[in-house]
Amino acid sequence: MRHRVSGRHLGRDTAHRRSLYRNLVTDLLHYERITTTEAKAKEIRGMAERIITLGRKGDLHSRRQASRFVLDKNVVKKVFDEIGPRMKDRPGGYLRITSLEPRKGDGAKMAAIELVDFVEAGPTERPERVTAPASAAPAGATVAGAGEPTAAAPQEPAAEAEEAPEDSVEAPAVEETAEEEAPEATATAEAPEEEQQEAETPAEAAAEEELAPEAEAESPADVDAEAEEDDEGEKQS
Repeated sequence: MRHRVSGRHLGRDTAHRRSLYRNLVTDLLHYERITTTEAKAKEIRGMAERIITLGRKGDLHSRRQASRFVLDKNVVKKVFDEIGPRMKDRPGGYLRITSLEPRKGDGAKMAAIELVDFVEAGPTERPERVTAPASAAPAGATVAGAGEPTAAAPQEPAAEAEEAPEDSVEAPAVEETAEEEAPEATATAEAPEEEQQEAETPAEAAAEEELAPEAEAESPADVDAEAEEDDEGEKQS
């Protein structure tokens, strides 16, 4: 029988139980508030307060003793740099245990253990919900239940279909007119050249007629007569 035997076994052997306590104390000093069963909270309360007392001393030996029990070096640094100075004027009673509703499932008693100066962060503000404005209804559409929809909307595709063939018919006509205008333009461009040639031919004919008598006048007889006259003139001289 376990008469006058202190401590709780919690259904675990010594090594498992010690590892559980070290994990709970490390998390408590890191987050400054945890939720667990009431039996576990009461067991780790004295252990965590002894670590905080070592943090209040702040010497090297106390830091080494805390490092033997606390698993995280960053948590040891927090105890000696933040929690210890905060509890400097408090001679004890650093933690608070608050009972909670039983756990669902097995009905175990639950409790929250936290530092006495722990300040819980307030709830974050939820951003306002922004709704998009309602889009305007189409002109041809009607409100549901007010009446039958109008026939204006279905007729629009038919009108577009009728306009499409007209566009296709007009396209070849434009091409034909362009082809007809092109030969006319070439014909008008060639006409001035022909007129210029016709205008040049009479002038050339007149010049040839003037040169023809001169060529006829210089016959061989005239040349001989001129030569005789030149000889007589030389003799007289």
